[in-house]
Amino acid sequence: MFKTIGKQVWAFDCEWIPDANAGRLLFNLGSAVPDMEVWKAMWAAGGATEEDPTPFLKMIQCRVVSIAAVIRKNTPDGAKLNLLWLPKTPEDPVLRDEKEIIGRFLNAVGKNQPQLVGFNSKNSDIKILTQRAIVNGIPCVDFCRRPDKPWEGVDYFARDNEAHIDLMDIVSVYGKGNPSLNELALFSGIPGKFEAHGEDVWQMWAEGDFRKIVEYNCFDALTTYLVWLRFCYFGGKMTKDEYAEEQDNLRDLLLELCEAPETAFLERYLEEWDRLQTLTGH
Repeated sequence: MFKTIGKQVWAFDCEWIPDANAGRLLFNLGSAVPDMEVWKAMWAAGGATEEDPTPFLKMIQCRVVSIAAVIRKNTPDGAKLNLLWLPKTPEDPVLRDEKEIIGRFLNAVGKNQPQLVGFNSKNSDIKILTQRAIVNGIPCVDFCRRPDKPWEGVDYFARDNEAHIDLMDIVSVYGKGNPSLNELALFSGIPGKFEAHGEDVWQMWAEGDFRKIVEYNCFDALTTYLVWLRFCYFGGKMTKDEYAEEQDNLRDLLLELCEAPETAFLERYLEEWDRLQTLTGH
């Protein structure tokens, strides 16, 4: 269990798809070969079968297409919440560029030095962000800065450091017993994978439905945050009343965001949250 709650907490999640340009380099395919054909070659090399035609690929072979985070900041008036998503305007190809997405996020993390919270994020999200930042030539000096001594500052690369909390680490077991984020959330009365799954993201991209990817990503970040709150309550970091207040704060944020056309999709998350709360009695 984690020991601290940071002055800033960013509960985050990333989405990625096979990088067609990486596939062209790996398999010496010309630029005229369509992305889908390149992806098929990548999946085939990755062990595709009839039962699993789109196997998980090495993260270095993939490109990040979206990052979302719930941001919690301590203020004199209490905790304040915000929702971050990148690309901010999914239809804009400039903002949709991978270098733009990763650079904005990691440099914002380096500047603000929040406590990062994710699910399987130490072995996946942070790793792909780091790998792809390196191959894309993105400088992230503040994010990479490491203190001389553990107690002298934030260190996102230390093994034993609460600058980055991976919730899966806390509940993981050997073998096939690891809970998924979907299971942990669903059984707790929190929305899980109720509209799409991670393996659907490449298809959304292929169909040009970039906004749907961002929406799905925001849902996962919200779920990660709500699960983190439950961990805080479980570990005694919040009282029952504080836990209820924190959930109400998130609900208020979502209701406010639902008033804007670009974030009206969050109504679906609220509806699913209400449905599960009723079903589970939470």
